[in-house]
Amino acid sequence: MTRMKRGVLAVAGSCVAIFWPGAMIFGYPGVMASQWQSMFGVGEGATGSVLFFMLAGVGTFMLVVGHWQERTDTRVMVSISAVICGLALFIASYGPGIQFIYLWAFLTGASSCFIYLPGLTAVQRWFVQKKGLASGVVNLCFGIGGAIMAPVFSRLLDTMGDEPMNRLLTLLIIGTGLIGALFVETPERAGYPGGVLPEAAADGKNRADINRSVVEGKEPPTGRMRKAVRAGEPLTVAESVRTRSFWFLWLTWALQGAAGIAMVTLSVAFGLARGLAMESAALLLTAFNLTNGLSRLLSGLLSDFVGRHLTLSLAFFAAACAYFVLPHVDAMGPAAALAGVIGFSYGTLFAVSAPLVSDCFGLKHFGVIFGLVFTAFGFLSGLLGPSLSGHLLDLTGGDFVPVFTYLGVFCVLSGFFIRLVVPPRPPSPGGQVGRESPDLVGGARI
Repeated sequence: MTRMKRGVLAVAGSCVAIFWPGAMIFGYPGVMASQWQSMFGVGEGATGSVLFFMLAGVGTFMLVVGHWQERTDTRVMVSISAVICGLALFIASYGPGIQFIYLWAFLTGASSCFIYLPGLTAVQRWFVQKKGLASGVVNLCFGIGGAIMAPVFSRLLDTMGDEPMNRLLTLLIIGTGLIGALFVETPERAGYPGGVLPEAAADGKNRADINRSVVEGKEPPTGRMRKAVRAGEPLTVAESVRTRSFWFLWLTWALQGAAGIAMVTLSVAFGLARGLAMESAALLLTAFNLTNGLSRLLSGLLSDFVGRHLTLSLAFFAAACAYFVLPHVDAMGPAAALAGVIGFSYGTLFAVSAPLVSDCFGLKHFGVIFGLVFTAFGFLSGLLGPSLSGHLLDLTGGDFVPVFTYLGVFCVLSGFFIRLVVPPRPPSPGGQVGRESPDLVGGARI
């Protein structure tokens, strides 16, 4: 089998395996929120906290998976994802209280790490010169799962009830996940030595861009970072976290992640507050998830041509405008369109951030570095997005204006922060180190 065909199979396997975790994260909570409120006698704040626990699972395990994947077979990691995701839903089906839903959410978030990070790493290694497109295809299937399955979940809930539906979903999740895992492998483990192109060659366009900074007289990095950039080598984890670029990306994930994930529960709640029937309100979630999925492919591909920063910042500013307008809209069509804009921005965050991390810090330690970035999403986005917004709705009697306003501000800030995430600068031709650059954190330059 040719290297190209084997790489395509790896992408296909990743897409199959990641579909159900995406559906459970982006579609299931939005449909089930009103059901949980009725079953357990809780309010918006309690159901909004479901996503906090889900993202806490992501934040806890993403870094762990980043370390494990460097030593463990990718197929094993993806198989673990399918089993945890399926069994968690089965256990939650018989839970007597909202606490069991929180446990399901935590485990589901954890399960997504075992496919998301290994899957993205594998496909970027197969298609190093088209990282944006490769990661975008996998991200498409991750995000589109919610759009496809949200109306299906709603219909199954009405016709089957929650327990039979969950048993059926458990079988589908485990079965398809294990099938997809068979094909998810890195080039090296699949018997293609040198499957990963050298960083300098892979990021040729990026290196050409930053080499212009030498001509402009900008200061070079010092120590090993200077040698790494000269040779086109990836930075270590320690060197990466000492750059301002890492922390601006971390802040972006905390704020834009909160603004995006909040719509998973807010979209349906907003539709119901506007007097829409449950099935119509679920269409707002479908619109959000549809663009959330499609943007992961379109934005990933677009960023390969126009640049990561421009793609991300424009998407974030568009989401801010949508949030500012949305609480003043009553009609179904415009509300769905605005939810779609927010979903597009959210998908762009996922699709373009992954290649941006490898552009800035290299592919060698991509899993660990991206896992560290994800801690912002896991531990802050859930609190600042769905949890805080749910409690604000309880306090204000369902007023969406303050909620959508502060989420819009998060999008604006993220649009500026992402512009400050830049690759390390190369050494000057003479290798001379001048005065300290303003782009230093703890003595490391960016």
